Amino acid sequence: MEPRSEVQQHEASLGDGVRGILAPVRFGRALQVVLIALIVVSAIRYLLRHGEGENAVPVLAGAAALAVAAVLQGLVPRRGAWPATWALVVCVLWAALTLVAPSFGWCAVPLAFAVLQILPFWPATAAITAMTAVVIIAELRLSALFDPTLVAGPIGIAFATIVAYRALDREARARQQLLDELTATQADLSAAQHRAGALAERARLSREIHDSVGQDLSSINLLLQASEQGWERRPEAAREQVRAAAGTARSALDEVRRVVRDLAPGELEGAAGSLPAALARVVEEASGRGVDVQFRSHGTAAEVPLPVASAIIRTVRGALANVAEHARASRAVVSLTAQPDELRLDIRDDGVGFDARPAAMSARAAQRRTAGRGQGIPGMAERISQLGGALQVESAPGEGTTLSLVFPLARDGSGSDPREQDGSAPDAQDGSAPDGQGESR
Repeated sequence: MEPRSEVQQHEASLGDGVRGILAPVRFGRALQVVLIALIVVSAIRYLLRHGEGENAVPVLAGAAALAVAAVLQGLVPRRGAWPATWALVVCVLWAALTLVAPSFGWCAVPLAFAVLQILPFWPATAAITAMTAVVIIAELRLSALFDPTLVAGPIGIAFATIVAYRALDREARARQQLLDELTATQADLSAAQHRAGALAERARLSREIHDSVGQDLSSINLLLQASEQGWERRPEAAREQVRAAAGTARSALDEVRRVVRDLAPGELEGAAGSLPAALARVVEEASGRGVDVQFRSHGTAAEVPLPVASAIIRTVRGALANVAEHARASRAVVSLTAQPDELRLDIRDDGVGFDARPAAMSARAAQRRTAGRGQGIPGMAERISQLGGALQVESAPGEGTTLSLVFPLARDGSGSDPREQDGSAPDAQDGSAPDGQGESR
């Protein structure tokens, strides 16, 4: 938001009629009371000094009109030219009264403040200058000899008042400008946080869909292709593959619902929802895809935070789906090792492997993005890194592939809360991870 100039601020305030340099100062009722009190006191003084002379009726009528105008100030509309019109009428009435009865000159003090509240700086300066001249003329009429203090005094007071409140006006506008900029900055920050949250949610959904639903759909495609090829020669096996594809489709539908609701994978539900049991079920499902997959568990895995367990489950599912689809492997092993200070998961296969050097993986990741493919291992690495863990990849052409997930454990043996991470966990996206197991080889 760009700072508003003084002219723009004045123009913006024309709509409600509050344009004076003292407009933000809320003491209009006190000024009104003081002005009315001075009008009454000045009228009484005139009667005490001059009695019921020929000018008494016009003076009292003028004082009554000025008092009524002061009372009606609160009823004057605050929009358009009404406030300025009120100020003009009151100043004219006061000037006429002061020239006839100089005692009304004291009313210039609250009236000057009212003018400063209503009019912009230069019109208010002109009005106060005219009022000062009226006071000087009225006072000189009462003096038998010329008294320079009657001229210098009102001028000095008027000048000091205008300069002081001009400084206050600039200070108030500078403060308002800072508040406007702060408000705009807060709005920009809120919008940026909203955008960041939306991008994070999109990234989460992208990872979860790729590593769960996407892999299920890939398995369904492979099963249907196999059943189509063997439908004539091996009808029973083909029907079994179709039934397996239907079961995978149901699982994918359930997973979509869980991802949308940000729930844990289905393997973690139920009484047997411990991490080793859930991994055993994932491995059992993957064994029906033409690869001999074994699961091994070492040590006792204590209570693992649900986000960490969910990330491990989805990573294993995605990795085994890549092994079945791309690695051309005959055997894979999933090992879960619980140590006092960390939880480690290794996924090894005897497939064709790939070039795991950073330059080759970066080039493969660029090709994958150009082809519009899923996130693959970079998505896995990002998910694990956000939870305070690390993903390591070891592979070479013809030597198979090993994925290693490492999560630190708290001293009590439970998985560390990702919200307690200090950001020192290794970043698995710095070029040390390929862009997809098997397919990225």
